[in-house]
Amino acid sequence: MRENVVRDKWYEFASRIVKAYKYLSLEKREFVLAKQLLRSGTSIGANVEEAIAGAPKADFIHKLPIAAKEARETNYWLRLLHDNDYLLAHLFDSLAT
Repeated sequence: MRENVVRDKWYEFASRIVKAYKYLSLEKREFVLAKQLLRSGTSIGANVEEAIAGAPKADFIHKLPIAAKEARETNYWLRLLHDNDYLLAHLFDSLAT
């Protein structure tokens, strides 16, 4: 049960990152930083999913720190986009981890 809550949370976050990517690409015409955000932001959930699905405990222990690293990287790209006027404050606040 708890696994589903975690999966859903990171899946929804990845979906919001995809929407932010579309906004940045179409509205702001920012492609390089937006692509970095897309990669790291969607990778979090993928790594969490792999950690949960990993049969051996070693897989879980290996994948979860990777997800945490991707979350830190995503936060970096969000801050960079916000501080350089690509993301408005309310969008940044709703996505920043």
